[in-house]
Amino acid sequence: MKLSEQWVLVTGGARGLGASITRALAREGAGVVINYYQSADAAHALAAELGERVIAIQADITDADQVAQLFKTAQAKTGKPITGVVNNALVDFKFDGDARPKIGEISWARFDQQLQGAIKGALNTIQAALPGMREAHFGRVVNVGTNLFQNPVVPYHDYTAAKAALLSLTRTAANDLGPDGITVNMLSGGLLRTTDASAATPEAVFDIIAGLTPLRSVTTPDEFADAVLFFLSPWSRAVTGQNLVVDGGLVKD
Repeated sequence: MKLSEQWVLVTGGARGLGASITRALAREGAGVVINYYQSADAAHALAAELGERVIAIQADITDADQVAQLFKTAQAKTGKPITGVVNNALVDFKFDGDARPKIGEISWARFDQQLQGAIKGALNTIQAALPGMREAHFGRVVNVGTNLFQNPVVPYHDYTAAKAALLSLTRTAANDLGPDGITVNMLSGGLLRTTDASAATPEAVFDIIAGLTPLRSVTTPDEFADAVLFFLSPWSRAVTGQNLVVDGGLVKD
């Protein structure tokens, strides 16, 4: 399907990187379901700004029943199944540098929280999307990862472990769902300039990272969002189970 023929769910689609992905999809004519948890005002304002093919629906992605209801509500409103899923939502996490818990003190509860958001959240959306995707014999799943497990310049232990697990799920799901015409891929960014999650990062850190990249810049949310479009589009139809690093060339994987 062309992007303009799809309805795409973007989890955490109202703010930060999610909002950039939502805008990029709307610009290309896709229908977009903005999932939000607490950002109701931002989600509905963005939907109103972008037009009738963008709708906002609340759901906690870690709750399978709420996610199932999200899909039912979306199809009732649009008359179409969701055939694209972007698992972008970041559950209660800030990139806060030196304020992060170190390995000697971090609790398992923090790991569990990130695994719930990254793995359980992605599993819930994939499972809820499967009936519609299988009926269409077409589906696109894009998981948002990180380059920190290749290059842990700041050891965010909980976040990085959860995203590494999400890469594993990306590859096993790709094998399972390929016969149904469904692709599953990951895009991994580094620090983005700037999102709500990275706002606590000192400007000097952004400058250091920019100096280490071949492009001499820190990737923006809009630049990352454009790369997401590739995996949702017909141009990626022979690509699945892959992890594309989108960080200006800082990590070469």
